[in-house]
Amino acid sequence: MESYETLMATLALTMGASWASGVNLYAVLLVLGLGSATGNIILPNELVVLSNPWIIGASAIMYLVEFIADKIPGFDNLWDAIHTFVRIPAGAILAAGAVGDVSTGMEIAAGILGGGAAATSHATKAGTRMMINTSPEPVTNWTASVGEDFLVLGGLWTALNHPLIFLGLFAIFIGLAIWLLPKLWRLIKSLSQKFSRFTRPGQPAAFSIDNRKK
Repeated sequence: MESYETLMATLALTMGASWASGVNLYAVLLVLGLGSATGNIILPNELVVLSNPWIIGASAIMYLVEFIADKIPGFDNLWDAIHTFVRIPAGAILAAGAVGDVSTGMEIAAGILGGGAAATSHATKAGTRMMINTSPEPVTNWTASVGEDFLVLGGLWTALNHPLIFLGLFAIFIGLAIWLLPKLWRLIKSLSQKFSRFTRPGQPAAFSIDNRKK
C-alpha cells in the first residue's frame, strides 16, 4: 500500500511540475524552492538544488518579470514564443528529477512524458492568449494572467497533497487540450490570414465583374 501511494505521489509530482512549467515555469521553481527550503515540501534529492538561495532569488526575479510581461497584450505573445525554448526543456528536466534515483531509462521516459506535458500546457496557454489578444481591451488579458498564476499554485498544491485528485484532473486537461488545440490552431491561422490580407497594400479586389456582352 505504501509503495502504491509513493508511486502515485511521485507520478503526481512528475506530471504536476512539468504541466505547471508549461504555464509559468518561474512560479514552479519558486514554489518548489521555497517549499523545500522551509521544510514544507519534501523533494527528491535530484530536485533539492531548487532550495539553493541563488536559484530561489533568480526564480523570484524572473517571476516578477514574467508577472509584468504576461499582462501586456501582444508582448505576452512574444514572451510565450521565446519561452517555447525554455518551458518545455525545463518541464522535461523537472520531470526527470522528480522520479528520484531510478534507472537511466526511467529518467529518460519521465523526461519525455514531462516534456510532452509541458508542451501541451504551453501550447494551450499560448494559443488561448493569442485568441484573447484579438480583443483590444486589456482586462481579459490581465484576468487570464492572474488566473493562470492561481491555476499553477492550485495545481501544484493538489499534486503535492492529493495526488490521485490531481492525476484525475490532469487526465481531463489532456483530453480537453487534444480537443481544443486543433480548433485554436485553425482559428488563429484564419485570423492571421485575414489580418495579412488586410494589411497588405496594393492587393487587387477579391472579385471582378465581366461586363463583356455574351
